Amino acid sequence: MLTQIYKPGQGKYTRLGTGFSVAVVVAFGCWRLYMMLAAADLSLWITTMVPVVIFVALSVVTYWLLNKPSVADFLIAAEGELKKVNWSSRKEVAVSTLVVIIVVVAMGALLGATDLIFSLIFRRLLM
Repeated sequence: MLTQIYKPGQGKYTRLGTGFSVAVVVAFGCWRLYMMLAAADLSLWITTMVPVVIFVALSVVTYWLLNKPSVADFLIAAEGELKKVNWSSRKEVAVSTLVVIIVVVAMGALLGATDLIFSLIFRRLLM
């Protein structure tokens, strides 16, 4: 039962993306654990095998979760909804990004000027 894929043709990319993301996070955590164990001057066996066992165990749990019917159905539905999204064109994204950058720079300048004015006022009051 553990090796069977629930609804194998559906939600393929969402499951792969989710599985890959979880694997990257788990691998980074195991690498950090390896570095911490190596710094503790433990034996090489403990230093290497503990992160490897944890990585393998969490990989099996992730595989099991991604094939659990409730989780798999959610990911299948999420992929189906993403196919319905009307994505913006490249030009719309570029213009929107430019507007956001201009607004952020303007707000930064406004807040910087306000801070400068208040600091000058309070310096005069405290002198």
